[in-house]
Amino acid sequence: MNYIDIFLEALSAEKGRSEKTLAAYASDLQHADASIPGGLMTADDNAIQKYLTDLPDRASSIARKASALRGFYKFLMLEKIITKNPTANLELPKRKRALPKFLSVDEIELLISSAGDVKNATRLRTMLELVYASGLRVSELCELPMTANLGDKLLIHGKGAKERIVPMHPGAVHALNKWLDMRGDNPSKYVFPSNSNSGHITRDGFFKILKKCAVLAGIDPKRVSPHVLRHSFASHLLAGGANLRAIQTMLGHEDISTTQIYTHVMPERLRETVVEHHPLAKQRSGKK
Repeated sequence: MNYIDIFLEALSAEKGRSEKTLAAYASDLQHADASIPGGLMTADDNAIQKYLTDLPDRASSIARKASALRGFYKFLMLEKIITKNPTANLELPKRKRALPKFLSVDEIELLISSAGDVKNATRLRTMLELVYASGLRVSELCELPMTANLGDKLLIHGKGAKERIVPMHPGAVHALNKWLDMRGDNPSKYVFPSNSNSGHITRDGFFKILKKCAVLAGIDPKRVSPHVLRHSFASHLLAGGANLRAIQTMLGHEDISTTQIYTHVMPERLRETVVEHHPLAKQRSGKK
């Protein structure tokens, strides 16, 4: 009996996880099952720990695989298929986490202004404005439905079918309204429709025109990507005085520790301010 498939079916039926998430879980669990001697059904805590420790040095990938394993064994415990959870005391290997890359405020402004030199300029400028105004993931941006528009806010359906409301500044609202006027009566349910199989602009399509825009702006295209724009949004908010909880909510991070990485790319004075005044930072450093 293939318990991985049973677990994935349960995730799909009960948790409403997306196909992309299910595919990632499947890949991670199948890799672990093939790599651990005897497979997942006979693995003990030492085997799981060794498997994670031996993985290549990519903290995000290790954390994702550990999350998949924890979910899998939790499911097996709830279904009484196993009596002991080998991930109960799992510790992630200490790895150096890559710092997020971001653009300066001037570079963001230059990138947005350069959007006027490309085909479908109004659409691209709107997409750039929304990413930088609200920190959207590229999938959230490309798949943005018309129903997400709440005037000066966006209703975003993020990872794990979780909803969040993110604000837009007046410039982004203006750009969106200008694009919607140009979009006209297109019957598509998406804000950024296209003739692709998905019915909306694809991640790859946005990535390509973003690279072209970077060249026009005189910015090394290797430094520009949808995720870099999201990182820039968070980094500039933090530099401007926004607190981590607000940034966490807008980014849709489930864990505050994911958001805290942005403190490492800020000037020393700002980093000290966050460590000194943020309640979670005090707890994790042992301060009361």
